[in-house]
Amino acid sequence: MQPSDRYSRQTALPEIGPAGQEKLRQARVLIVGVGGLGSPIALYLAAAGVGTLGLVDDDTVSVSNLQRQVLYVEAEVGQPKVHCAARRLQALNSDLRVEAYPFRLTAANAGELIARYDLVVDGCDNFATRYLISDTCLRLGKPYVYGAIRGLEGQVAVLCTSPEAKTYRYLYPDEEEMLGLVPDKSVVGVTAALVGVTQASEALKLICGYGELLRDRLWAIDLRTLQSYILTL
Repeated sequence: MQPSDRYSRQTALPEIGPAGQEKLRQARVLIVGVGGLGSPIALYLAAAGVGTLGLVDDDTVSVSNLQRQVLYVEAEVGQPKVHCAARRLQALNSDLRVEAYPFRLTAANAGELIARYDLVVDGCDNFATRYLISDTCLRLGKPYVYGAIRGLEGQVAVLCTSPEAKTYRYLYPDEEEMLGLVPDKSVVGVTAALVGVTQASEALKLICGYGELLRDRLWAIDLRTLQSYILTL
């Protein structure tokens, strides 16, 4: 299959075109967490032709993941997520380069890992990792596509795009209070899908340079009513 055939539907758009497709091919995106959010993020970035995806996750596939983590199948239960995800993504797009990191993002490795990529997309499910991503992205000058879900609600923002840009700490300034909370991990699979593809869309806009980014803005949606809003931070 020729690349012109694979991407013809999106290169036909003036927002992307051949030049944007080349930017995608050269792009390096780090996804932290390949679970409910990370699955649609990774699938749609791989399908769009992003050249290199880094995947950070220390978890293994469990049966309870399959309700929303669409990268995985029953036969992979017990296997490391990043290796299963790499196989699935490269089966989707053989031109994709996947760099798999089967461990957690920590203060000891965050700087070295994030420095290798153009931007970071948040697929994690805990507050501590989000503070770490945000602080590291701000220090290194890397955009951070934040996303979070709970139940039937989700939110997305594009943070850390400049030294003066808003960060995760602007959204949640009291780190001690946030770290004392137990995250509510109840969720419907479609919530993760909708928020994840919105994050992937923002990543594509960042790479190709089109559209109006959620830069320093928070988009939120409630799937019970489909009511959504955008808040300027």
